[in-house]
Amino acid sequence: MPLEVRKLIGEMAENNPTWGERRIAAELLLKIGIQISPRTVRRYMPTAPKQPKMTSQRWMTLVQNHAKAIIACDFFIAVTATFRLVYVFVIMEVGRRRILHFNATLHPTAEWTPQQFRECVTGEEPYKFVIHDRDSIYSRELDSSLRSLGLRVLRTPYRSPQANAFCERLIGSARRECLDFVIPLHESHIRMILKPWVAHFNRGRPHSSLGPGIPEPSFPKVPLLNKRHHIPDHHRVSAIPVLGGLHHEYKLEKIAA
Repeated sequence: MPLEVRKLIGEMAENNPTWGERRIAAELLLKIGIQISPRTVRRYMPTAPKQPKMTSQRWMTLVQNHAKAIIACDFFIAVTATFRLVYVFVIMEVGRRRILHFNATLHPTAEWTPQQFRECVTGEEPYKFVIHDRDSIYSRELDSSLRSLGLRVLRTPYRSPQANAFCERLIGSARRECLDFVIPLHESHIRMILKPWVAHFNRGRPHSSLGPGIPEPSFPKVPLLNKRHHIPDHHRVSAIPVLGGLHHEYKLEKIAA
């Protein structure tokens, strides 16, 4: 393994402390064109990465059959500097792991929630199912409006968060990769914090479950290099900070003559 690639792996691990070997291997493959196995990447990381938890087989069977037609939603709580509770609502496309919409409010109501769906679902999309839990915030009127859009509502069983596993995973990622590192001041500040993270999640963050892949790549696919483990001559790897340097996006660019 060339020294420059080993250094790059080390820098990626140090600059992005929440990344594991799979994430770094995906960044190298998709954005630099260097194919290295996660096991090899782990050898050159300064600390041992955490292994992601696996979802249940029964849920995966459902997703494999209907993933492209499923959207899921859920609420989670963020606490401000003044200890106020802000409710964050997310809607995601399960098949591509894409965040369709998010918003935050101090007072979620049965009237506020349907409006969030109207922001991202028109009825012309290929979605057939929507998953949500049995919280009273999901009113009968909400379910009726979703059915009018051609969606079949799948309500999860009581006390079974694993039935909405992909949203739970998304919420965990939002906490571990973003909200755990900042102290939001108020409701609007939470939106300001999450907006660049959501853009990064959709357009720049590799997802191992997609191959690896990116839900909405903002760049053309980088071809594999002829010489493995080598950065091409007259090129360099540039790092673009996200959220003030909490994460970075990498790309291969030519060095000006």
